[in-house]
Formats: sequence, structure tokens, C-alpha cells
Amino acid sequence: MAELSGLVRAAAVQSVTEAFGGGSAPAARAAAAPRAARAGGRRAKGQKRAPEDLAALVGQLFSAIKANPGQRMEQIAKGLKSSTQELALPAKKLIADKRIKTKGERRATKYFPA
Repeated sequence: MAELSGLVRAAAVQSVTEAFGGGSAPAARAAAAPRAARAGGRRAKGQKRAPEDLAALVGQLFSAIKANPGQRMEQIAKGLKSSTQELALPAKKLIADKRIKTKGERRATKYFPA
């Protein structure tokens, strides 16, 4: 009876290990997550952007606003093939640095180079 119980327990542990990708240590899975996120071009939920990626996005957003002054964020995001959520932080950085200015409120906000 004890032997059977041990075999069932070992089989259950093996099944769980295989279900989670074979890595038994949580640290190994956590270390692999950023690589996978970078390889696929998507970040894991809650993962911060790399500073160089953020700086590149700030530059792209500023160029888009300079090329098309007076557009709303939805229009800018569509042109950059990005989401408005992705562009929120770069826009805040540009506003704080006084490189762009805004007119309007909420979704009607239009962006202009300073």
C-alpha cells in the first residue's frame, strides 16, 4: 500500500512538472520570461519596458507629432502602429520636458510640438 502511494505521488509530481514546461524551479521560469517576451516582441504583464525601448518610442512619438501637428493620440497611435496605452508614458515624458504641448481634454486632446 505504501509503495503504491509513493508511485502515485511521483506520477503526480511528474505530471505537474511537465505541465509547467519541465522547469521545476520558479526562478528558472522567471529568468526565461524576459527572454521570451523580448523574442516575441511582447512583454509579460507588469514587466517594465527597457529604457532604450522607451527612449526610442519617445523619439518616434515626437517625430510623429512634429510631422502631423494637431492630431489626437488615437490618430498618432494608428500611424505608429501602436496602442494609445503604449504611448501614454512617452507622451507624459514629452510634455514634462516641454517638447510638446496639448490643447483639449481627455480623448479630444490634440498634440503640438512646442
